[in-house]
Order: sequence, then structure tokens, then C-alpha cells
Amino acid sequence: MIKIKPFKGYRPKIGLEDKIACKPYDIIDFEEAVDLGSSNPLSFVHVIRGEIDTPLGTDPYSHEVYKKSRENFDSFVDKGYLLEEDKEVFYIYRQVMNGRVQNGIVGTISIDDYGEGKIKKHEYTRYEKEIDRINHFDALDAHTEPVFLFHKGDEGLRDTIENWTKENDAIYDFVSEDGVRQMLWAIDDDKAIENIKEAFASMDNLYIADGHHRTESSYKIGLRRREKFPDYTGEEEFNYFMSVIFSSDELLILPYNRIIEDLNGLTRKEFISKVNERFSIVEIKSLREPSNRGEIIMAFKDGSYKLMPREGSFDKEDKIASLDVSILQNNILSPILGIDDPRSDSRIEFVGGEDMLNTITARLGEDMEVGFLLYHTSTEDIMDISNENKVMPPKSTWFEPKLMSGLFIHKF
Repeated sequence: MIKIKPFKGYRPKIGLEDKIACKPYDIIDFEEAVDLGSSNPLSFVHVIRGEIDTPLGTDPYSHEVYKKSRENFDSFVDKGYLLEEDKEVFYIYRQVMNGRVQNGIVGTISIDDYGEGKIKKHEYTRYEKEIDRINHFDALDAHTEPVFLFHKGDEGLRDTIENWTKENDAIYDFVSEDGVRQMLWAIDDDKAIENIKEAFASMDNLYIADGHHRTESSYKIGLRRREKFPDYTGEEEFNYFMSVIFSSDELLILPYNRIIEDLNGLTRKEFISKVNERFSIVEIKSLREPSNRGEIIMAFKDGSYKLMPREGSFDKEDKIASLDVSILQNNILSPILGIDDPRSDSRIEFVGGEDMLNTITARLGEDMEVGFLLYHTSTEDIMDISNENKVMPPKSTWFEPKLMSGLFIHKF
């Protein structure tokens, strides 16, 4: 049973939504954040990346940065850029990319469901990143960005979404800079709200697609507030975290590819010889994505190869070991290239998104020596591994499109 609750969200004044909405904090680097902020004073980047409005060189994890984010948020509210709903609502958040549609329910999920393991995770979190979002949420008294969750699918929920979007106008309908159509409906009807609550109450689990650090940070913020207010009832807003929840069959997972700057002291001939011990190697005419699971494409600036793992190179009965990302890590990256921890090794970078082929080609011609293209992980893989309370290798998934920030905010 999943407990979901509507909330009195803050959202952009109609007509400002396309100016306020921006990409999430964790896929915008500092230079891009500065450019966005300097060119657009209404961009939500001023709230999620407050360091752009502090003196150059300010520690991005300092109290001054979180204070500035709070000041910017309060200013957006005071100036009427962000308005609070009149009542608690759910939202339907629709994204349309290249003709493909995904519909999410925006609501707040109980931190107890996460604490009890009903919100399944598939990644480890890093303490320093948790602390960043804890301090950010704490300073703003708000969840400024949602967690991206998914469920196995529910026909009743699908019907509610279809009926509401047919019978009601979207409050926002615009195309973001990445070419994705962004639409939002507010569900304020009591019966429809109850239908949504009942649909989630019938579910055993939800799964984190993206936002493991935001989830963990929200959970810890909730526990911290419970200590501060020991007479809490469980219904206070800090007991819930803001999420967008999609059906698994509507989601698109793109591969998360790897590029490495050197061959660990080996010549290319020596390196290929070692790879050949674990994979069959076939040269291909041009760089392309793998056509199916189990196939890995290895690329140099002047040639590409198809790799197929040899018998015995991995345990087929092990769900994690049989992932393509694990096969690559356990047979090439670690034993041959010496990259034991891809989270911390500076020699490896990760490339996702729709323009990954062009990015990889460009980098191999500049500062990287070899690249590996992987077949995408599936939502079934995530659910299977999460249900076993195990974690996937780092950088296993790249969900597209990304959720926009600034379209809805959950105040504690």
C-alpha cells in the first residue's frame, strides 16, 4: 500500500512557465547555470543553483549559497512569479518527445513508505550529495525538485489521466528548449483525487527512476523535522516528498555509455588482444548503437568494433552480472583498464542523451582514447534488481526526457 497525498503546490504564474522552467540541478554544470541565469532573471536556476548569484569563488555548498537560494525563491513568490494553489491538488505532468508521450502523476509520497522499503532504489547514494540537498531543502523549507518514480502500471490510474486530460484544458502547454512539449493539468476534483489515492493504495511498491539523492535527502529532512517537532501527527508536509510517478511502459531509457582517456599503458594492439580473450571482436563500418542486449560497441577515433562476450565471461543466472554495463565493467574496465571504481576514477566519463553518438565521436577525436556503447537497461531490469534489494552498477540508466524544474514546488 502506497500512501500518496495531494498538496498546495507553488507554480509559475500562467504565461511565465516557459521562462521559469529549467533543467534539473544535477545535469546543469556551473558555466551553463551562469549562462542560464544571466540571460534569464526568471529562470528557476536561480533557486536550484543559488551559487550563480553569489561572488565568484563562493563554495557551492556553503551556507551563503543556500541562503541565496532561499532569498531568490522568496523573491519569486513576492513578485508573483510563483503562486500557491487555492487547495490541495494532484497534477498530471505530460511530456511529449519525438511523438512519444509519458504521463506522470505529481503528488507527495510518505517518507515512511521509503523508510519501510516500499519505494525501491537501485543505486547507492553519496553522503556529500545527500548533504547538499538536505541543506538546500532545509534552507528553503521546500522540495524544489521532484523525485522521478515509476510503477508497474494501473488501468484505473490510466483511465483517470485519460479522462481528465480529455475533459480539461492544460494550465501549461509549451515546448522547452530541448524540444520537448511540456503540459500540466491540476486535478482539483475530490472524486478524481480519491481515485488516485485508491490506485496507489493498491500498489505494493514504487521504483526510483531518477533522484536517489533527493529521495534520501527528503527522508532525512523528514526525520530531522520529526525530532524537532516530537508531537508531529504524520500529516505535516515534511512527512512527504514531492514526486512525479509514471507507468513503466511509458518510459524511455537510453544507454549510458563510457569514454576513457587512455589504455592503461597498453598499445592498442595489446589492448585489443586482451579484450579478445573475453569477447569475440568483429570490425564494423561505422560507429553505431548496439542492436540488442549482449552486444557492446567499442570505438576508437579511426575504427569501431562489435564485441560479444565469450562463454563463461559472466554468470547468466545473476541479474546484475548479466547486465551489459556489468559485463563491460567486470571484463574490460576493471581487469584491463584498471578502472575499479567508475564513480571516482577521473579517467572515465559517461555519455547519455540523444546526441551521444556525436558527443562520443567528437571526444574520441580530442581527448579520449576509447569508447564503449551499451544497449539500454530496461525498466524490468530495474524492478527485478530493486525487488531483490540490490543495487545496479553506477551510471546504468539514462531516462529521457528529463523532468523540468520549477513547474511545481512543495512547501513544508
